[in-house]
Amino acid sequence: MQPTATVLVYSDNASTREQVRLATGRRPATDVPEIEFIECATLPAVLEQLDAGGVDVCVLDGEAKPAGGMGVCRQIKDEIFRAPPVLLLMGRPQDAWLATWSRAEAAVTLPVEPVEFADALAALLRSRLAVRS
Repeated sequence: MQPTATVLVYSDNASTREQVRLATGRRPATDVPEIEFIECATLPAVLEQLDAGGVDVCVLDGEAKPAGGMGVCRQIKDEIFRAPPVLLLMGRPQDAWLATWSRAEAAVTLPVEPVEFADALAALLRSRLAVRS
């Protein structure tokens, strides 16, 4: 197992970024590496980090302003070669169809429910790390 996995968290809301960190803890499951977070509050910061490489999973806030996570997800899937999997944070369960449109691999609703979030993040990490092996 690699020593750490890198998770990019995009939200203009510091409280949402904190919810993600707290729900994840040091690692979302025992069979995945410990997590290093990269926090971004703007779209340019997200794109800069993804261009630099090394991101294993993105967690994008669908409620972020001015660039919502759903649109950001679709953009990175179109523009970033081998874009990392995306866990989308949605404001309402009824927005699941938009998560599909954005091409996110997984979605959970806000506020972050720790067990649901950790399970979804761990599944994406497992799939990403299996592809790398």
